[in-house]
Amino acid sequence: MERVYLDNNATTIVDPLVKDAMDPFFTKMYGNPNSLHSFGHEIRPYMGIALDRLYAGINADDEDNIIVNSCASEGNNTVIKSLYFDSVLNSKKTQMITSAIEHPAVSEVYEFLEKLGVDVKWLPVNSEGIVDPDELRKAIDPDKTALVSIIWANNETGLINPVKEYGKICRENGVKLHLDGVQAIGKIPVDMQDIQADYLTFSAHKFHGPKGVGGLYIRKGSSITPLIHGGEQMAGHRAGTVNTPYMIGMGLALELAVKNLEHENTEVRRLRDKLEDTILGIDEVEVIGNREMRTPNTILASFRGIEGEAFLWDLNQNGVAASTGSACSSESLESNPTFTAMNIGADLAHTGMRFSLSRYTTEDEINYAVDVIKKSVTRLRAISSTQNKEYI
Repeated sequence: MERVYLDNNATTIVDPLVKDAMDPFFTKMYGNPNSLHSFGHEIRPYMGIALDRLYAGINADDEDNIIVNSCASEGNNTVIKSLYFDSVLNSKKTQMITSAIEHPAVSEVYEFLEKLGVDVKWLPVNSEGIVDPDELRKAIDPDKTALVSIIWANNETGLINPVKEYGKICRENGVKLHLDGVQAIGKIPVDMQDIQADYLTFSAHKFHGPKGVGGLYIRKGSSITPLIHGGEQMAGHRAGTVNTPYMIGMGLALELAVKNLEHENTEVRRLRDKLEDTILGIDEVEVIGNREMRTPNTILASFRGIEGEAFLWDLNQNGVAASTGSACSSESLESNPTFTAMNIGADLAHTGMRFSLSRYTTEDEINYAVDVIKKSVTRLRAISSTQNKEYI
């Protein structure tokens, strides 16, 4: 049986070039970069190259900081809790703002802070599935707002928020802006000279790098209180021995991702649109969000009359990997946060299925997936119809 992977917003295959670049740092050049002997010294130039690639990949200024950490979840926690410690806890500013469509790595941090008494404002989304800048403008208070956290590209829908406008609004009001850039990097251009955000988080495994390593961008003039103490690594911003091979892999993965942006916006988009057009040809199916406003690889489709877990299982049994939403909350199989925020499927008759491609997705794989999806929908609706008749 053929297997087709259409869950690239959850994780991606490691680029073979990235794996090859990492290999020597496991068994040949394995020294601790903080050691004073030659085993440590020989690692440092390669770490410098990796950092240069990270800075170039997001067009960061030389005076900005990029902290290498374990993942974007750690980065999100670091930024949000840092502003809590630095501003909210000492009552300099007591309010924080986020949106209704954040990844759990952001939303659950804010839910935790709410339990500690923080005033968190949750911005709604409009009918197009994005956070309207006017909503942010109305919610922000220069005297009270410590931080605004908004996702750049939504992990479920692929919808791209107008982050440039958010940056202008926050800058005008003297408020820090934190962007979750996980689903943007490698899919659309990310230029931190153009976007006035103070913090940006990302994970390597979303753009064909290894799992377990990520980055936190900090603009010059902004600061953080470390989430992890115990050493002077990363200029004192994040303690712990640096994961050297994974840092090197992430640097190369980002460089390759930027080089492949044109392919992403043409070939990946073409295959995505081919799959989407087929899905839209099925009765009672809707795709969430204008395709021109989404990342070029992502589809979130609403299938009426199909139970989500059964659909996911049936696709998997026939070799197609997809998801019902964020992999970080998939075990609960709850409704998509985006569906809830947009009031889609309130009658529980809709299942949201996410299909996400990568630069490794092929035409043959899409053709196979199209056939499987059509047959699965027909089969599951027939079963559902039979069960309903028996119940009546």
